[in-house]
Amino acid sequence: MPDLRELTRNAVTVLPEGGLERKLALGRPLRVKLGIDVTSPHIHVGRAIPLQRMAAFQRAGHVGVLIVGDYTTRIGDPSGRSTERPVLSDEEIERNARTYVEQAFQIVDPARTEVHMNGEWLAKLDFAEVVRLTRTVTVARLLERDDFAKRMAQSAPISVSELLYPLLQAYDSVAIEADVELGGTDQLYNLLAGRDVMEAYGLEPQVVLTTPLLLGTDGRKMSSSYGNYIGLTDPPEEQFGKTMRISDELLPDYYRLVMESDDDPRAGDPLEAKLRLARFVVARSHGEEAAARAEAHFTRVVREGRAPEEVPVRLLRDGEAVYLPSLLAEVFGDTNSHWRRVIEQGGLKVDGRPFGRLELAPAAGEALVQAGKRRFLRLRVGSA
Repeated sequence: MPDLRELTRNAVTVLPEGGLERKLALGRPLRVKLGIDVTSPHIHVGRAIPLQRMAAFQRAGHVGVLIVGDYTTRIGDPSGRSTERPVLSDEEIERNARTYVEQAFQIVDPARTEVHMNGEWLAKLDFAEVVRLTRTVTVARLLERDDFAKRMAQSAPISVSELLYPLLQAYDSVAIEADVELGGTDQLYNLLAGRDVMEAYGLEPQVVLTTPLLLGTDGRKMSSSYGNYIGLTDPPEEQFGKTMRISDELLPDYYRLVMESDDDPRAGDPLEAKLRLARFVVARSHGEEAAARAEAHFTRVVREGRAPEEVPVRLLRDGEAVYLPSLLAEVFGDTNSHWRRVIEQGGLKVDGRPFGRLELAPAAGEALVQAGKRRFLRLRVGSA
């Protein structure tokens, strides 16, 4: 029998007790399910933790079944929400769905992974089948979940579609005949609903395995909505820099959950421990060479305060003045008003000196503009 400690590494709950051992004793490859709604184009390192458990099952000879929730995203998962999730457009959902599989394959073995959009079966359910599905659970049971109970107590609205969400997600387990379902601790209710619905459809209920939620770079739950995430497809320098901004207090969680390391990062130099984590994060997504380049970039720009080796260049006509907020928004993103505030609050340097004006005309033919700590732009008069 495979090493249960590896399959259940970092698990918070494995239900029912003894259920996984009984599934493994069947002597066949188990179907290990993970469903991900496509609410953003990014899978971050926190959402990758259940994928790491899927990879562990695959190494033990089992089959990963990745469900991309193109259909359930149209409803919106109420888990952990105090309000109903906004509904994305079909174009946004399709665009996000296309990126998810490529990102997931950074973690799981493509050769041992089935990929399904849950619209494959949910879009085909007729009204009679939906009614049959709703008979598998009572309204009282649905309202037991913590997020619904809080909203009921506050007289906040709960839509019927939100009540249907856990049933539709549970039907995914029926459609693919899951043996095990993975998810974060915020998904426990939905995963347990899968057991109830499978039993109602005459199937052996799945085993539920949950993993911890990871805190983001600002100490809150890592979320695309908060912008505090480290994305699997972030550029190497950005991944490295974000990882280095994690607080020292969170390092043990990142070592345990992301690196799956038993080492204690508090035992040695905190900076070296954080550098090791950053190298791991970048190398997993982009390779060892990219990790080395990202570390060199971080050392040069952040630790030594120098400009990176490669800086974007904008050419100007002789005597031309540029409106900096507009230029910075074009090059680095965000809005003109954001960059105007940065300049007014002293966050801009030109050739290493603070610069508080909104327009700039390079006097010596070239100027190095630094916006914040890590963004650089070279303005050059004449040809490249």
